[in-house]
Amino acid sequence: MPDGRWDNTFLHALQESESQTVRRGAFLDDVAGFDAAFFNVSPREAAMMDPQQRLLLELSWEAIEDAGIRAEQLPEAHTGVFVGVGGDDYSSLIREQGPDGISPHTFTGSLRSIIANRVSYFLRATGPSLVVDAGQASSLVALHLAADSLRKGDSDIAIAGGVTLRLTPHHSLAAHRFGALSPDGQCHVFDARANGFAQGEGGGAVVLKRLQDAVAAGDEIYCVIRGSAVNNDGGGAQLAEPSARAQAAVIREAHRLAGSDPRDVAYVELHGTGTKAGDPVEAAALAEAIGSVRQAGSPLRVGSIKSNIGHLEAAAGIAGFIKTALCVRSGTLVPTVGFRTPNPRIPLDELNLHVQTSVEEVELDESALFGVSSFGVGGTNCHMVVSAAPAAAGVAGRGGSAPLASGLDTSPSTPLVGTRDVPVPFVLSATSAVALRGQAARLSESLRTDDRPANAVNLGWSLLTTRTAWSHRAVVMGAVGADVSAAGEGLAALAAGEPSELVRTGRTVPPVKPVFVYPGQGSQWLGMATDLIDTSPAFATALQQCA
Repeated sequence: MPDGRWDNTFLHALQESESQTVRRGAFLDDVAGFDAAFFNVSPREAAMMDPQQRLLLELSWEAIEDAGIRAEQLPEAHTGVFVGVGGDDYSSLIREQGPDGISPHTFTGSLRSIIANRVSYFLRATGPSLVVDAGQASSLVALHLAADSLRKGDSDIAIAGGVTLRLTPHHSLAAHRFGALSPDGQCHVFDARANGFAQGEGGGAVVLKRLQDAVAAGDEIYCVIRGSAVNNDGGGAQLAEPSARAQAAVIREAHRLAGSDPRDVAYVELHGTGTKAGDPVEAAALAEAIGSVRQAGSPLRVGSIKSNIGHLEAAAGIAGFIKTALCVRSGTLVPTVGFRTPNPRIPLDELNLHVQTSVEEVELDESALFGVSSFGVGGTNCHMVVSAAPAAAGVAGRGGSAPLASGLDTSPSTPLVGTRDVPVPFVLSATSAVALRGQAARLSESLRTDDRPANAVNLGWSLLTTRTAWSHRAVVMGAVGADVSAAGEGLAALAAGEPSELVRTGRTVPPVKPVFVYPGQGSQWLGMATDLIDTSPAFATALQQCA
């Protein structure tokens, strides 16, 4: 836990073992940092916004940039926003301040519904905008609803995701006393050391379109959602006791809706929390729904991102989905960190399951399926079936293979005909000079450290055509054809704020129009408009129309 995040008085009141357990986890270093001016939020309002609102704004912006969509295109489409949220810690912090802590911005700053609505407001997105609370299944259920919205025509584009921030220790202590937290701060998924989940925080957001729309737009397609389903345990010995029957049922229903065969599943991203009760139940459900129909000796590969980043609870599903989408796009399975000895309550060979423990390249076509599971403590279960894009669609619509995390296409594909020796400008823009220098620094660092050779034409095209143009702008020269190395000097100079022959900067100024102000309160005098009538034809015409 970062220093200063939680109230030390509260922590000191706990037993030492409890205090140590609730402090352990994968926390974000800075949840207060926020570029309020970029999102058109005043400093006073930003100070009263739930940091989960701020984080989702940032994640949504990164998602649309990664998708190559300009923000000004979204109002033309019917864009929906679907967000999984569980925690409400910020409201607790506000209440602790008493009446003096309430400001005009507290109402919208602390409502969970505004986490989605603020994204819609900023992007001028007119489709459905809602927050989903289905416990730890929240963000995958939000993704399920987003896909359904596209199928029904309620949305043409959908932004789906989830956020979790742990701003107070109360929920962590409750989870510990419930018996859910790992004392050593690790998720030992399907492992004999399973003793609870590790806390994590963060979030994720993705952009969805109907497949035919994405193909028509030439979008890069990470994966295709073939089908998904949601159900609930519907009773049992205890409210929080998971049900293998219900989990198996939701997996089968997802495949029924997808029209897919469970035998074609190459990998399932588990809910996989590393709890003593949850892991054996999930393993049994997978064995019933998928493992039992597979050929003996061909076990289903499984894994969980929670071993890497902890349990993001409401945002856990979107984290697992993003991991799976990246695996599909790259054709690579990645290991579940720290898996050593199988949990004795999970007989992997008997269940026809295999925990992925190494990096493995897999041959994929559109028939190969992946699954993603997310389950809530109250019995809500969600499973999603995904696959690679059809070969005809292509997975790199902007002319290359894997882009940077920023969404810029820097792939080393063959340059367009006639562009081998053509100088390529890199066009950058930002809302301030400081942000512009920061963007140049990040791009320079990405090009310097990325182990894939970048293609200048693809990168220049992406920068120019798939980015919103802001008022502070720069053009960096030096890149030629497929070679970006020479542009590094210009980017470094721009990042440092130093002059360079390779860099041109400028700022757009919106057209200025005259404005007449009538302040009232005794500031008028007889005949004060006479000069305006004589000097401003527009004013004289308007006055004549009102007469």
